[in-house]
Amino acid sequence: MTDQIQHLAVTLFSELLAVDQLARASMARVLPKGMELSHFSVLNHLAHIGAERTPAQLAQTFHLTRGAITNTLSKLEWAGWVHVRPDWDDARRKLVSISPAGLSARDAAIAAISPLVADVVAKVGEDRVRATLPVLRELRAKLADPA
Repeated sequence: MTDQIQHLAVTLFSELLAVDQLARASMARVLPKGMELSHFSVLNHLAHIGAERTPAQLAQTFHLTRGAITNTLSKLEWAGWVHVRPDWDDARRKLVSISPAGLSARDAAIAAISPLVADVVAKVGEDRVRATLPVLRELRAKLADPA
């Protein structure tokens, strides 16, 4: 790897990490009371797919350990935002779905986050954001499967 490519790579990841930190902090400030960013991520995923998932599938989706996703799911279940039930076909597994209260909480979070994100998109420019999305998706894909 040349020095120029190494410098570019370090600069890219420095920017990505800074944007990630700032985005998380900004979003966390506007989320509904009691909701953490990890809660929103799981609720948004379940709402988007519209199907049940096992904790193992959710852990894989979010690149988390089973223990970490179990902790998040316990908090979501306690809040009444997800339903966790036994898998009737395999008693060793559980299935997770979003509850009506979870959909409402997710919708409230979207309503709170949307103005913040829309403002950033307006400041950067819609065309520039649209042009950036394919590159970010490709980076995500390469990082998720480095082979």
